[in-house]
Amino acid sequence: MGDQEEDFSSLPLPDRFAHKNWKVRKEGYEAAAKEFSLAASESDPVVRQFINDSGIWKGVVGDSNVAAQQEGLGALCAFLDIAGAAGSTRTRNVTIATIAEKGLPSTRPAAKQKAVEALMLYIETDKPDPVIEELLPILSHKQPKVIAATLDALTQIYHAYGCKTVEPKPVLKALPKVYGHADKNVRAKAQELTVEFYRWLKEAMKPLFWNDLKPVQQQDLDKLFEKVKDEPPPKQERLLRSQQAAKESAAAAGGDGDEYGEEEEEAAIDLEPEYEAVDVFPKIPKDYNERLASSKWKDRKEALEEVQKALNHPRIAEGPFDELLRGFAKSMKDANIAVVSTAANCVELLAKGLRKSFAKYRSVIMNPMMERLKEKKQSVTDAIGGALDAVFASTSLQECLEEILEFLKHKNPQVKLESTRFLVRCLKTTREAPSAAEVKTISDAAIKLLTESQEVQRSAGAEVLGTLWKIMGDRIMNAHLDGLDEIRKSKIKEFYEAAEVKAKFKPKAAAPPPKPAAAPAGKRPAPGKRPPAKKPAPVAAAAPPPQEEPAAPLAPKPTSRPGASKLGAPKTGLAAPSRLGGLKKPGSGLAAPSPRRPVASPPPEEEFAPPPAQPKLGLTPGRGLAGRPLGKPMAEPAPAPVAAPTGLSLVERAELDELRAEVERLRRQNEEVRAERTKLTSQIHELQNQNAQLIEDHTRDVLSIKAKETQLVRARSDYEAAEQTVQNQRRENDRLKRELSRQVRATSPPPTDLSEQIYADSTGGPGRFGDSGYGSTGLHGARNRSIVSQPTSPGLEGKENFDSLSGSALGGKLSPLRVGAGSSKSSISSRGGRASPAESGISGFGSLGGSQANNGAESWKRAAEVTQNLKQRIEMMKAKQGLGRLQQ
Repeated sequence: MGDQEEDFSSLPLPDRFAHKNWKVRKEGYEAAAKEFSLAASESDPVVRQFINDSGIWKGVVGDSNVAAQQEGLGALCAFLDIAGAAGSTRTRNVTIATIAEKGLPSTRPAAKQKAVEALMLYIETDKPDPVIEELLPILSHKQPKVIAATLDALTQIYHAYGCKTVEPKPVLKALPKVYGHADKNVRAKAQELTVEFYRWLKEAMKPLFWNDLKPVQQQDLDKLFEKVKDEPPPKQERLLRSQQAAKESAAAAGGDGDEYGEEEEEAAIDLEPEYEAVDVFPKIPKDYNERLASSKWKDRKEALEEVQKALNHPRIAEGPFDELLRGFAKSMKDANIAVVSTAANCVELLAKGLRKSFAKYRSVIMNPMMERLKEKKQSVTDAIGGALDAVFASTSLQECLEEILEFLKHKNPQVKLESTRFLVRCLKTTREAPSAAEVKTISDAAIKLLTESQEVQRSAGAEVLGTLWKIMGDRIMNAHLDGLDEIRKSKIKEFYEAAEVKAKFKPKAAAPPPKPAAAPAGKRPAPGKRPPAKKPAPVAAAAPPPQEEPAAPLAPKPTSRPGASKLGAPKTGLAAPSRLGGLKKPGSGLAAPSPRRPVASPPPEEEFAPPPAQPKLGLTPGRGLAGRPLGKPMAEPAPAPVAAPTGLSLVERAELDELRAEVERLRRQNEEVRAERTKLTSQIHELQNQNAQLIEDHTRDVLSIKAKETQLVRARSDYEAAEQTVQNQRRENDRLKRELSRQVRATSPPPTDLSEQIYADSTGGPGRFGDSGYGSTGLHGARNRSIVSQPTSPGLEGKENFDSLSGSALGGKLSPLRVGAGSSKSSISSRGGRASPAESGISGFGSLGGSQANNGAESWKRAAEVTQNLKQRIEMMKAKQGLGRLQQ
């Protein structure tokens, strides 16, 4: 077993990291952590090995064995601590998601803490945005414990680095989705994170997510906010590597070390939601100028209200608003206060929508608004005050100060008071402290206000001085407050203590004193070695070994010997410094002065610029004549003081300044490219949204067309079915009519006697019968034949048979009789088969006997009864077949 352990320890670290035995992996992680802690820098081979092979860390942080995983997370922390930004950028895309899924939810507190520390180191060594981007998708994980652990890690990150270093907006926008989770632990961790945000951001964070929460959740959060509402503002507990370097450089430049932290605290946190700029010109009425010039105040107010509705957008696209602003300025002089208030609201919306782009319109609108502050109605002054605040937010204190101070001298007390209050609001919201000259001007104007007759004016002046005092501090303001009495000073002190400002004056740090010129060194001293003892050495002393060379060179001596550079000294006109630490005796004979070399006295030290560094093969004591001082020996045997390490030469400083300017230029270009990319990305998103909307509209139209086509097909099929039904009903109706005709012919007796009488009457008596050669029997036979051969009309109900009989029997020669027969027929139909008086008169026309008349009357009675029975049967058949509904 011991041999196996020895073999495992001899394996390379990457092989041990990937070993199948968890104990081997665990020992490999521990060994790697020790190696990383002993490494000098990120260029160490063991560190570079794991930077280049970054994919191996995914298996380390997600080790299946919890004990090995704990040690693996510790090895990652040690690696990130020494690898810096290079190790962070190469490994974070393969490790952060695994850490969140397997490290943060670990059941071992030590492993969980190391996982959080690894995330902290990823932020510290580079920047926090990539880490937050990797963690946000984990908030949609299917396991609630992973989401809860990630929320807890985010809370610790924001608690350590603060919302000024780590951007809070992406996490704030994701909070409503987390609050809708079914797991109570997830919601509890979300509340903790929200409270941490509230410690940093207060009420400014609510517009980003508050309206997406349920009222019950809002009430619970308000209760939690009350507990931390009165706490002092939090401070960043952990700095990024870049912040640490900036703090160290600030301390090296003469600062106190805390200035960097204060500057970071003053940095503004941009929590304003990102909105797309809206072009408002199409929504502004075309006749705006004409309506604004109307003599009726209602027309002017309605025109301004329409413009106000058009300008009501969080962000407005830039454009030529000069004409619009001139109309607003003109409305400030309107006699109707409703018009003035509406115009002020329009100015406020436009200034908030354009933001910094509104600054060029300030001179057009600010003076008319401040003139109108004379209005005593509070609603009007509030509207104008809100517009003035929006205008100031788009500019700066320096741009507005001169105009505000002019109105502090206004003859109208109301204008003077409201202008003073506006100045106080400007001082509280500005982020740039005024200059010394501006402080003097403001202080003088405010001190004059302290002598006003009205107490409210004096209080406003005292508030200006107190707010200015809060910004500038005691040292500057004491000079302006010295001449005031104690009562006024106490009043100003009250406003000073209550004021809340965003700007803080910081005196510029004094420039560091110039460093003395140092002699060029042949070799820089090794760190940790002390310079040699400062005592003279004999001329013939042996040269010390190289490792005993002094750490710093002595002061240079001037020389103009042209051959000095041949021995290794720099060609700068200066002789190589002496490393003997003492002086040579004159006339020692070791170095005869050259006749071409004039011996000159050394000029003052400050006249010499620091020469470039000495090459490594510099002179050492005893190597040649140039190693000895060539100037006049000094009377004092004391050695020259050891100079500080050389600084940068003028050429190097100029080159450094050029490089800094180049870096700044590249940084600006990078920011412009980022802004352009952001703009193009927003345009792409907008076009994608428009495309999706068009696709949705097209789909909706296609579905609507298909629905209409389906309805049309159904209507056509219903029409064809109805037409088929109508045809069937018509055929059935014809069939019933034919059946009815057959029934009538079968049951109706022929009216023999009446026909004979009508025929006899029409032909002029029995003489015609005899003449025609027909007898009684012959007439009856002819009538019967005509009845049999005469077709019955299907449209009649049996009452017209008599007309057919009479017409066919008489051969169409009795047209007057037909008219009479038709009238008698209608009377029969209207009376239900009873004979009318006209009918009884017909039987008296002829010369037939009484027996024949009686037979005819009985025949008519039978015919009427049969007809009535047929009518009843027809009505019953119609009811059965539904013919009544179809005919209607």
